[in-house]
Amino acid sequence: MMIESWNPPLLHDYSKLSRLNNGGASLSAKLMMEECELPLIDLSCLKSKDERQKISCENAIAKASSEWGFFQVVNHGVSLELLRKMRREQMKLFKAPFQMKANCGILNNSYRWGNSTATCPNQFSWSEAFHIPLTKISEADCYGEFTTLREVMVEYAAAMQDLAKSLAGVLVRNLGQRDNLIKGICNESSCFLRLNHYPPCQISPEIFGLVPHTDSDFLTILHQDRVGGLQLMKDSKWVAVKPNQNALIVNIGDLFQAWSNDVYKSVEHKVMANGKMERFSIAYFLCPSYDSLIGSCKEPSIYRKFTFGEYRYQIQQDVKFIGHKVGLSRFRL
Repeated sequence: MMIESWNPPLLHDYSKLSRLNNGGASLSAKLMMEECELPLIDLSCLKSKDERQKISCENAIAKASSEWGFFQVVNHGVSLELLRKMRREQMKLFKAPFQMKANCGILNNSYRWGNSTATCPNQFSWSEAFHIPLTKISEADCYGEFTTLREVMVEYAAAMQDLAKSLAGVLVRNLGQRDNLIKGICNESSCFLRLNHYPPCQISPEIFGLVPHTDSDFLTILHQDRVGGLQLMKDSKWVAVKPNQNALIVNIGDLFQAWSNDVYKSVEHKVMANGKMERFSIAYFLCPSYDSLIGSCKEPSIYRKFTFGEYRYQIQQDVKFIGHKVGLSRFRL
């Protein structure tokens, strides 16, 4: 089977892991997957002159963050034309030759694929990505020959940052705190964009496009295509998220769960590879500076205080030595 020159050597890397594990750790049996529609919230109500509508919308955001850890939003203020332009530029970027993506240092040398620390097939992600600090997005020399990407990405990042801070403000106010609390420690010096591409995978429908994980930020905003593949843990079982191209997906990260004393839930999620179709998504991560202290909004606290830098370091150590992220449980009192 001919492998397109723009895709990374995922089959080679996965096969090598399988051989090292005598054929690979057994993947879970294929089950009929329940498909769910995430809570859908119309954000235009946040600007309503009707105070009851506004409060109802804020309550819906808080309720979904507590019960699901995920929700989707429409009328979010990010233009559909901007989303379409960003998708076109993303697709053009990933169609570049693999060697160019891997070796020319574009986008702050942020290209990655598979999982370099994986020790077994169940730790491998059948995907490629650019994980870009917002501080680098405006730098022209980061883009190489992809000159049209810069203007679109700068506009996209700014729109996502505004939306993320607005949602964070709602969640902070809901717990009786000042809404500029998180806005003050999350800015372009600490936030990220991740451009994801999931090539078709014909080996097995049980291979991860992205391994199960929780996000290590305050919140994430995801723009995905129509292909699907995103699954999340709900009521102790995996459910598939029905794609909605007209909505953005929002999910709570570990830091909001710790700060809220487990009121808001950072939920485990994953992406399953597709045997026939490629998938694209873009994630915006609302992160604080590395020296920001994360503590609970109320006492008694479930977690000890920690800096974001300390949390990231612990995750890196866990992945390096045991092969996966442990997360907040290491910080629980």
